[in-house]
Amino acid sequence: MAGVKAVIRLRCPAGVAKPGPAIGQALGPHGLNMLDFVKEFNAATQQLEPDSPVPVVLTAYANRTFSFVTKTPPTTYLVRKALGLAKGARAPGEEVVGALSRDQVASIASVKQGDAHLAHIPFDALCDSVVGTARSMGVLMDDEVDDDGSSSSSSSDESSSDEDEATDVDSDDDDDAPEIDDGDGEPRSPK
Repeated sequence: MAGVKAVIRLRCPAGVAKPGPAIGQALGPHGLNMLDFVKEFNAATQQLEPDSPVPVVLTAYANRTFSFVTKTPPTTYLVRKALGLAKGARAPGEEVVGALSRDQVASIASVKQGDAHLAHIPFDALCDSVVGTARSMGVLMDDEVDDDGSSSSSSSDESSSDEDEATDVDSDDDDDAPEIDDGDGEPRSPK
């Protein structure tokens, strides 16, 4: 084969990729035929769930040919799919949008283990990585969630936020300002 001209990273929907601006802008400058790529990509990803986002590493050669490697869908997609979520939390750590079971984590890790670049990583480490990604989306593990649906660490977070609100001082209204006790028995204003 001729020399490598470029390595292009794309994310395309499995089995249903269509020639369009996103693919055309990535392949066009390298002289690659967009329709050829789309046909080969759709054939290679036909066994996957349609419309699942598939990362692609495409190598463009100087003679206007190409080869590509597909990877498994992103972990965030697999977590959202397992829980039936449209998106993760807006404020991860403060908001919990769901909980994964150990079986779901193992299932996602086994899918991710299919990637060549992750094949050497121990299965337990992949499971830990899935759990970390889930937490960054506002998803906890089943054993981290109380029966009422709140996280076990949220009660301490709520009490500290209540204390913060109680010590807020409104500078416009000095009559309602809280008094501070220095320990000498004489309360004083915060000024």
